[in-house]
Order: sequence, then C-alpha cells, then structure tokens
Amino acid sequence: MTTPTPDIALSHLPAERTAALRYVLRLADNALILGQRNAEWCGHGPVLEEDIALANISLDLIGQSRLLYAHAGELEGALTGRPRHEDDYAYWRGEREFGNWTLAELPHSGPLAGTASSDRDYAVTITRNFLYSALMVELWNVLQASTDAGLAAIAAKSVKEARYHLHYAAGWMVRLGDGTEASHRRMQRALDHLMPYMNECFAGDEVEQLAAAQGVAVPTSDLRDAWEATVDETLEAATLDKPVPSTFVSTGKHGLHSEHMSYLLAEMQSLARAHPGAQW
Repeated sequence: MTTPTPDIALSHLPAERTAALRYVLRLADNALILGQRNAEWCGHGPVLEEDIALANISLDLIGQSRLLYAHAGELEGALTGRPRHEDDYAYWRGEREFGNWTLAELPHSGPLAGTASSDRDYAVTITRNFLYSALMVELWNVLQASTDAGLAAIAAKSVKEARYHLHYAAGWMVRLGDGTEASHRRMQRALDHLMPYMNECFAGDEVEQLAAAQGVAVPTSDLRDAWEATVDETLEAATLDKPVPSTFVSTGKHGLHSEHMSYLLAEMQSLARAHPGAQW
C-alpha cells in the first residue's frame, strides 16, 4: 500500500530520503488528531476537575504536534529548499495526506456511534487515552536515542507528558472498571471496541522500516511486549477482560481513514481556511 506524499514536490525522491520526514509527520498527526478529539470534552467533562484534566492532556498533545510539525518543516526544507510551517501541515493538507492511526480519529461515542455527532462516552475517551499513552511511553522512551537529534529532543520532553497521561488514564481504567456494574460494563464495551484498532499501531511498513534502518525510528512491533505488560497489569486491577485478538488492521497511517476523519478535519481546519493568511 502506498503512502500519500506530504507534498507533490517530494514524489520524485527515493523513499529512503523521505522516510524520516514521513515518520515524523505520522507522530505529529497522531498527537494533533488525538489532541483535537480530547479537546472536544472542553466544557463537557463529567466534572470540572476532569474537564480541566482532559483539556490539559489535549494541550500537551497539540504541543507535541507543534514541535513535530516544526521539525518536519525543517526536514522538508532540507529536501526541497522550501521549509514548511506547522500550520501548513495542520490546516492545509487534505484527509489522504494525514498519516495518523485510525484509533486517534474515532469519535468518543464508541461502538454505538451512528454519526460523528453522537453522544460522547467517557469510557471510550479514557480507554483510548490509556491504550495510546501506554504505547507512547515506550515509543518516546526509545526515541530519545534516535539518530535524529531534533526528534530525540522532542521525545525527551514528550515522554514525561506521556507518563502523566498514562498514569491518569490507568487510574480511571481501574476506578471505572472495578466500580459499579454499569461503569464496568461500559469500560468493557469500550475496550472491546477499541482494542482491534491497536493492530495498526504495531503493523510495520516501508516508512517505519526505512526510518528504523537509519536509526531515526524504532519498529513499534518491538514495543508490543512492554505495551502488553502494562495493559495486562492495568486490566487485571480494573477487573476487565482482555478482548480476544483480532486480525482487523485499520489503515489510517496510509491515508485511508474512517468516515469520521473528514468531520474532524472540517471542524479543525474551517477557521484557517475561511481566513487564509490571517494571524492571531
């Protein structure tokens, strides 16, 4: 499966020359899209403290995306002579150009979602943040040794935030999973719904393989055992059953997204596209 190029000017370059850029953009897209999703709870949290907590997690993720997009702009400038701004990546790319995992773009409403505007389910939000941050703690930790000094520096900052995100989400996994009958049922349903989407995160492809061969990246498949250990420990404490393994593999990192992605981008990009060139 081919991966959409960040810019048509890069399409003529060998894949090994653009692998680092594509890899950094994937990391940035994951952080931005999940940050956008978590921001949807602002003003709608179940209680004020959790409303603020999710807003802060969203800001952390968007902050990570900004650092990664700025670095991607430098990498692209080195390849083409035309550096790009972080806003170019966030607001002026189409759906097929985003390489985030499908997990990040799914709505909060979970398995009962009929439309992109369905009611939010806090169980889905917490479970997604837990599964994602459990992996990102491992990934950011090893990326501190990346041969890309810029990416290594971003990883050193981001791993501290990811550890807090994991601590926060894991705590709620246990409280809700081992809480009432209703909260347990909702957490199990959310887990059953989201777990298959993690297969995409661990599926290797050319971009990851080339970036790893250059010392820039690490295959996420190498991190699966550590991720599984964290997940298993938390699920046991939460009295939740680990879903039966699935062969389903989503394709968001290849630019083939769910039906929910276009709605998310329309909301996120509408202001910038309505006022091109504006600054505030």
